[in-house]
Amino acid sequence: MFLKCSERHKNGKMHRSWSVVESRRFPGGKVAQQHVLYLGELNDSQQRAWERSLSVIDEQSGEHRQLALFPADRPLPTTDTATVQVRLDELRLENPRQWGACWLGDHLWRTLHLDDFFGARLPVSREGTDWEKVLRILVLYRLLAPGAEWRLHRHWFSTTALADLLGVDARAAQDDTLYRCHDQVLPLKEDLFGHLRQRWSDLFQAKFDVLLYDLTSTYFECDVPEDENDPRRFGYSRDKRSDCVQVVVAIVVTPEGLPLAYEMLPGNTADKTTLRAMLAKIRARFGVAERIWVMDRGIPTEAILTELRREDSGVRYLVGTPKGRLTRFEAELAGLPWREVHAKLRVKLLPCDGEVYVLAQSAARVDKERGMRRRALKKYWQRLGALTRLKNPPTRDELLLKLGHAAAQAGAAAALVQITVSTEGGLTFQLDRAKLRHVRQREGRYLLRTNLDANDPELIWRCYMQLVLVEEAFRTLKGDLALRPIYHQTPERIEAHLFIAFLAYCLAITLRQQLRAVAAGLMPRVVFEKFATLQMLDVSVPTNDGRELLLVRHTEPNREVAARRQLNRPTTTAKTPHR
Repeated sequence: MFLKCSERHKNGKMHRSWSVVESRRFPGGKVAQQHVLYLGELNDSQQRAWERSLSVIDEQSGEHRQLALFPADRPLPTTDTATVQVRLDELRLENPRQWGACWLGDHLWRTLHLDDFFGARLPVSREGTDWEKVLRILVLYRLLAPGAEWRLHRHWFSTTALADLLGVDARAAQDDTLYRCHDQVLPLKEDLFGHLRQRWSDLFQAKFDVLLYDLTSTYFECDVPEDENDPRRFGYSRDKRSDCVQVVVAIVVTPEGLPLAYEMLPGNTADKTTLRAMLAKIRARFGVAERIWVMDRGIPTEAILTELRREDSGVRYLVGTPKGRLTRFEAELAGLPWREVHAKLRVKLLPCDGEVYVLAQSAARVDKERGMRRRALKKYWQRLGALTRLKNPPTRDELLLKLGHAAAQAGAAAALVQITVSTEGGLTFQLDRAKLRHVRQREGRYLLRTNLDANDPELIWRCYMQLVLVEEAFRTLKGDLALRPIYHQTPERIEAHLFIAFLAYCLAITLRQQLRAVAAGLMPRVVFEKFATLQMLDVSVPTNDGRELLLVRHTEPNREVAARRQLNRPTTTAKTPHR
């Protein structure tokens, strides 16, 4: 980077403006200068503007006063205001730090009014610790560069402009301060859910008559806890880490993906045991109202569904059903006509015992499932062929082990091949065409059950398709926000970790919802990456009287980033050399 002066003659006067530029080399060897920082004009015509706008702090005396600035290579004019000459040829750029993504995250925090919510509930300590800002730092860290609290303390905080944005110093990011903040947030969980419900309604006019419910798990790389009340237990792992203890996380979101509540459950909790408690908690938090609950198969039991079918339950449900149940209703469904929902989707509706079974067939899903089955079957077939052509044939037991491994990799496609292994270890195989025809007939079809009115099949299908938003929430928590693995050891700290990740997801989904109106395909992670290119830095300019002028500036955004925000002009301060 270097300093560049631009001169322009106007009305018989010389106007000089100063900028910081850098040389960029492009493909083909072309070199171009890119504008980084604009310093403005420092000449006689700008004298009064500088006098009105520039407030200087003298670090030796601590006094605030006004100065007029002029280049060192020009004589000083007569003025009533104190003047100082700056040596622009000795200008230095110091302390670069990431600013743009922090600014955006802080903006989202204020958009949800979380500064007011936590500010009123987390008072400043007697030592001067502002717990609301410490929590904000933790949430923004989880949102922008998730990792351990130790990394936040030792490295990340000092590389960002959060100290400038929040008006705090490094004490807010001390490791013990960060961990102590975890101990204060859990009592606020219930109030937070109510606050978020109101903000979703105010910002996005969200409705809460349809709720999506699902569960996931997150694991710990630690020894099995000895305390029987510890929630870290072995259970069914969605992360395919059955070797690790885990906790189960249940979450409720709106059809737009806006989270309403979450619960942390022991790692050995069965999905089918969670629904009744979650229904009661939602009623207690948001009142009794007729809502549609959309869930995946395996969450409700037959007993709970029977309770929900009562007229006084006030609950409507839409639940996925295993394909095996198709066999039970195959004869009845075969005689019913297809109803077109749209060009690539058709359904059959079968009322039965106070419910409606919905058989849906999607052309897009047919292509997807058929392609997956073909790829798996082709790979399995090639592996079987390779086993028959081995130069050194394995023993029968070794061959069976190899066949078991190949079948495990092929999944459901392995059932479409009939395999025979002789007592001598000979291998023959052939395609089971009857099973293949049966599988082809069911590809792209799925069965739902509901106690909704069957007059609107499109509403039923659309509600079920919204379950992908819960899966998107889990992908964001585990991927972008790095929820797993968890290293905290006490139940309170573990749930506080989930609480902070939940808040970070609230900020991400707020940005996602705002982007849908202007750029539906743009994801929050991409936006944060683009904003992270904006840096804040200190521009240090020596003066002729031995002091230094310190200008806190941020780099200019490119056109793409500038379209997403309005830049705020930073404050300007001056310092003496004694820092």
